[in-house]
Amino acid sequence: MINPFKKRKGKDTSIDADQLVDGVESQEGDQEVSPELSIHPQWRIEEEDLYVFRFQNNNLEALKPNQLSLAGIELNVVDDKGVSVSAFVRHSLPKAIKLEETSIVLLNHEGRKLARKSFNLSKLGELPAESSRPWVFEFAKKDLLVDLADIPTEDFQLAFELKKKRKEHQLELADSWKDSLGSADVQKLEEITKNVNPPKPGEVNFMGLDAKFLGSGNLQVTILIRNGSEKEINLEQIPLVVEDKDGDVVAQGGFKMEEFKVSANTSKPWNFIFPQNLIKKPSADLSQWKAYPPQN
Repeated sequence: MINPFKKRKGKDTSIDADQLVDGVESQEGDQEVSPELSIHPQWRIEEEDLYVFRFQNNNLEALKPNQLSLAGIELNVVDDKGVSVSAFVRHSLPKAIKLEETSIVLLNHEGRKLARKSFNLSKLGELPAESSRPWVFEFAKKDLLVDLADIPTEDFQLAFELKKKRKEHQLELADSWKDSLGSADVQKLEEITKNVNPPKPGEVNFMGLDAKFLGSGNLQVTILIRNGSEKEINLEQIPLVVEDKDGDVVAQGGFKMEEFKVSANTSKPWNFIFPQNLIKKPSADLSQWKAYPPQN
């Protein structure tokens, strides 16, 4: 016979609901909420199991307003294939919600990550307002971050793994540019940096800003070097090809840079001057042009 007072073996974790749910409005006051049990419409469970779920849910701590929580119930090792973890998915929002694809991690009592997997939480269905829905999370062996033998069956936790919000891509200026540019020019560069789609995470690319032939016959191109990575980059040499409106190569050459660093997630403008001996098409139409590093 099932023990109707079967205790949970897992712990609880909570986050602010607006970190995963759109359109969350702040609630006044600090009155705690005890989410009511909600069984998925397609689940067919015995009355005894329903009683156990009710007992376990009623013994969970109340949530603060606008919280989303995972309360571990039980963890079972599935042969030699992985682990199966049951938990209550709870929230204290005063409206029904739907969750989407989300990364969930399995932790031990010290917070060490034991497993990680992305789950399609839309399969949970619509969660009624202030509800608690039991669910089973299956972690295959490939999802484990430790040996199967090191997975505890008690004092474990499930937690939503939230991606760090990427800070807004920003303009970076070398000191020489700060000293020489007027406020209007700086503002224009800031607007370009803000309004153009930022580079993809980890990507470094070049964006042409201006190209013109100087009175000396040299070609000057102004390029925005865009660093989409989370680390500062140091460019020692920059090879460049400039093409005109017709797709013809106007100039090609390499530029040795001294201490040219571009901070993480920033764009930095720089002038590159091609001497006449590197110019292949002095009569080029530069009303449209592009610059890029040559492909090896």
